[in-house]
Amino acid sequence: MPVWDLEVVSSMFCPLKLILMPVLLDYSLGLNDLNALYPKLTVHVGDSALMGCIVQNTQGKSVTKVDWTHSPEQHGKDEYVLYYYSNLTVPCGRFKNRSRLVGDVSQNDGSLLLQDVQEADQGNYTCEIRLENESRVFKKAVVLHVLPEDPKEIVVHEGESALMGCHFQSTEEKRVTKVYWMFSSGQQAKEETVLLYNLNNPVRYPQSQGRFQNRVTLVDIAHNDGAIMLQRVKESDKGRYTCSIYLGSLMFRNSLTLHVIQESQTASRSEILGGTHVVIIVGIVCATLLLLTGLIVIVKKRHRNKSSESSTAIVESLEHTRKASLEKHVYSAIAALEMIEEPNAKSEAIYMIMHPAQPSLRSDPNNVSEKKTVLDIPKTDQAF
Repeated sequence: MPVWDLEVVSSMFCPLKLILMPVLLDYSLGLNDLNALYPKLTVHVGDSALMGCIVQNTQGKSVTKVDWTHSPEQHGKDEYVLYYYSNLTVPCGRFKNRSRLVGDVSQNDGSLLLQDVQEADQGNYTCEIRLENESRVFKKAVVLHVLPEDPKEIVVHEGESALMGCHFQSTEEKRVTKVYWMFSSGQQAKEETVLLYNLNNPVRYPQSQGRFQNRVTLVDIAHNDGAIMLQRVKESDKGRYTCSIYLGSLMFRNSLTLHVIQESQTASRSEILGGTHVVIIVGIVCATLLLLTGLIVIVKKRHRNKSSESSTAIVESLEHTRKASLEKHVYSAIAALEMIEEPNAKSEAIYMIMHPAQPSLRSDPNNVSEKKTVLDIPKTDQAF
């Protein structure tokens, strides 16, 4: 078969391949596998994302319709982002004020710019382009990953380095053409130029300006990253920094505030912390002393109680001992008296009557009655 016949055949089957390939891929691969084939874009909350959709080899036919839809990663309902028809672009729903068609439709470019990216924007974006007098639909998909927002305020110590981000991500092979960094120390202060980068300038390397000279460098300009590193930070560097990054005619702007902690502030903080530590230590010592004092008082009280109990026991035992000795003495005296026998007397019963002593009588020495016998023992002549 001649070569020209093969070319004709391949050209005849080319549209059929464009239609069947996505269908065959859908059946042969799962959705996750398809996502692996799509270009991925990773941005931060608040950044801008450029998602390209360019059709090649249209054979001179112009674009009549462009549709952009969003499919959440979780099970959710698909939603329109925007559509283009009859030279009119219409953003839709929650994307109304954040999306616009930035490609040149006359050049078969239906690229989408999504600004102020939100966390809910994560998912798959599908572009569909229709050409005039064509039933075919050209599709292209982009997987968008959204990271947490970059900090809008940065705090560094004097003398350290500060990294300030500025990203403009794109799925297309568009390189950063310009990066401008400006600085303002206050609301009414005049802006100062921190760094300038212009790809079209004969001197293409970044140029730091003024007092920032030799202290500012671009981090990774090759990957559409306009972040800068400010070295040897000074106290006068605190203020507001604004970045403007360009992809061709498209521009993304980002601002942040830099706070600088001076060494004197650090020292004062350490002094405050040291004073706080001293107060804490003194409080602990005082509390310990109070606890020890309370324990000593409790121990002393218990010791006193035990001593008083032992003393009471000793006194009671002594009283019992005295009482027992007195009773023994009295009863022994009584027994001695019972053993006395009078002459010429028969065995008889002896009765003892004890009279209490009269102190008043004893105290008087002239009282004769004092000489009387205290014990009166009546006797009876009755024999047993």
